[in-house]
Amino acid sequence: MTYSEALQYLYDSAPAFHLVGADAYKPGLQTMLSMMEHLGNPHTKFPSIHVAGTNGKGSTSHLIAAVLQSAGYKVGLFTSPHLVDFRERVRINGQMIPEEDVIRFVEFLKTIDKRQTKDQQPSFFETTTCLAFDYFAREKVDIAVIEVGLGGRLDATNIITPLLSVITNIGFDHTEFLGNTLAAIAREKAGIIKPEVPCVIGETDPETAPVFLEAAERNNILGDGLETTNCCIWFADQCGYMRKCRKRDIPDCQLKGLYQDKNQQTAYVALQVLKNYINYQLSTVNYREGFENVCTLTGLRGRWELLREHPLTICDTGHNSHGLKYVFDQLRECQLSTIHCQLHIVFGMVSDKDIDEVMKLLPPDSHYYFTQAKTHRAIPSSELVAKFGKGESFSDVPSAVKQAQKNATDKDIIFIGGSNYVVGEALTLF
Repeated sequence: MTYSEALQYLYDSAPAFHLVGADAYKPGLQTMLSMMEHLGNPHTKFPSIHVAGTNGKGSTSHLIAAVLQSAGYKVGLFTSPHLVDFRERVRINGQMIPEEDVIRFVEFLKTIDKRQTKDQQPSFFETTTCLAFDYFAREKVDIAVIEVGLGGRLDATNIITPLLSVITNIGFDHTEFLGNTLAAIAREKAGIIKPEVPCVIGETDPETAPVFLEAAERNNILGDGLETTNCCIWFADQCGYMRKCRKRDIPDCQLKGLYQDKNQQTAYVALQVLKNYINYQLSTVNYREGFENVCTLTGLRGRWELLREHPLTICDTGHNSHGLKYVFDQLRECQLSTIHCQLHIVFGMVSDKDIDEVMKLLPPDSHYYFTQAKTHRAIPSSELVAKFGKGESFSDVPSAVKQAQKNATDKDIIFIGGSNYVVGEALTLF
């Protein structure tokens, strides 16, 4: 079996959420537990950190992994979706899982599939999660940072009992699965909180904080947040770590998006908990090296990433109103800092996002090149033009990017975003 054949088997055996959406969503943990048993329960053979949240969980996961890696630990990192290469999802110390390990796992998977009924077949994300856990156990990582796929309570990753749980923030996304209020969404995310496992919450919100405090009490981690016990819940924007922390205590970061300030704060508090209560050896130098080189160390891409300087071309994976608000605010700041600068925005979305709220955020005085990625979930570009009321329509990402480059002057800014998939396809052009 070749790598391309193995990858095709993964895509053919079960629909992938990033390609088809709701039809691929399979909540519940029973299939995962059964798969883990077949594999010898690899999820129990390495310590882990579990990261959930509406936005920022990928950046936060990479920041934590980068600092741990800088400290000399062998760090597994499982994230989703991928932007260009499937193997981006599973990394150790920034290196993608080798093709031969994917092949080996798929060959083993085929022997299991023959013995299972249709109802027992794992989803694409469940299979990918199994692949990651099996690889991390085989490679004997010192610790793995595991990003939740969707929600938390019923997510395939929620079979682990981590050293630390992290929930970055709560916003409106995937409401058809998680609920249509912030409190309901928070309850799903709070499902990763485990008995007597410390937890860091990235942002305090009056609607969601009570949900997390209730979950903390239920799981016996309702401490006072004053660093007196490791069995505690910390709100990163309020806890004692940040009250005693001067701005310069959090290092400069390679991630330059405005929204990254909150992710850096969340990662910093999580790392302080690991250092002070779980006895991971982390120095000030490790924090600085990890934050300043997070993309270089972990391979993270697509977060306010500079693709070209003339004209200034930036991409970002923000894909809902909660995340895109920060992106467009930062674009306006960039525009105001350059005389006679025009914004050229290459933009596409998928159908399960809060498109009406996003449309309200789009800068009205920009040039728009609406497009669609190669996924069944993509909203046709003509619909985006009709909904926004202006802009050009392009049936593919390369055509939209090419036209924006043709129209933009060296003083202008080109932004590419709206979905992970638009960004992923654009990255291959640069």
